[in-house]
Amino acid sequence: MIRTPPFLRSGDLIGFVATARFLETERIEEARRLFVEAGFKVQVDEYADRPFHQFGGDDAARSAAFNRMLEDEEIKAVFSVRGGYGSVRMVDGIDDALLKATPKWICGYSDITVLHGRAQQLNIQSLHCPMPVDLPSCSPEAREQTFRALIGENIDQEWAGSENDLIGTAEGILKGGNLSVLYSLLGSADLPDMQGAVLFIEEIDEYLYHIDRMLRGMSRSGLLAGLKGAVIGGLTDMNDHDRPFGWTAEQIIRDHFAPLNIPVAFGLPAGHIRDNRPLLLGGKVRLEHNGGHWKLSYH
Repeated sequence: MIRTPPFLRSGDLIGFVATARFLETERIEEARRLFVEAGFKVQVDEYADRPFHQFGGDDAARSAAFNRMLEDEEIKAVFSVRGGYGSVRMVDGIDDALLKATPKWICGYSDITVLHGRAQQLNIQSLHCPMPVDLPSCSPEAREQTFRALIGENIDQEWAGSENDLIGTAEGILKGGNLSVLYSLLGSADLPDMQGAVLFIEEIDEYLYHIDRMLRGMSRSGLLAGLKGAVIGGLTDMNDHDRPFGWTAEQIIRDHFAPLNIPVAFGLPAGHIRDNRPLLLGGKVRLEHNGGHWKLSYH
């Protein structure tokens, strides 16, 4: 049974922690001010702005910091200050018993897909959303909806889609995140079970043939076989060689999902884009196409 962490109320405490790269102090303070203006309090872990090479502390320090956030009963949501790379190096140090005992919102995107996977394996919802590193520069809509998501207000999404859409309707549990991070989890305990799921994926700065290779590997592993639908977020800054691969990222994705006979909706405003809207991963959703637009709603 999927568990929904308690939504926040005005004055509740949010934790900032580095699970991957550190974030400069002045940028942490800029993000903190936005949360305070929205009615929250913020506690920043001591390692969040303390460089250890490119990370916010060594692996053990980052795991311990995350566990302290889980153990602190006053903290209601935990934001990774930024992504980059590193969450997979500390995830095995997370105390699952703490998270299961008192579920709280795990928040972020990109590299934090690893932590979303851990939450989904424990049947706990999590929040795919902007992080302190980019909250000041994201769209006003993405910022406002992130704050709304934390307090349990409606964040259903509607968007126009693409010529590569595969039209249909689907219901299932929303799972996923960054494509390359999901691919890296194949064979691990943190890979979400996609049976009956609506898969969300997004990506940045990948070669087109890498997109094909990752989806082919996921398909050959059987991961995609039980999907009910797919929603595709930002496909940002895709790369190609002098001799073109021959298909766009959308065409590659469409070709992999078409044999599954499921709806596929491109263009969801989420991922490595300025308008990075929040998503409740682990929540039950309905994906439908009406009047030329897609709608993703929570049930």
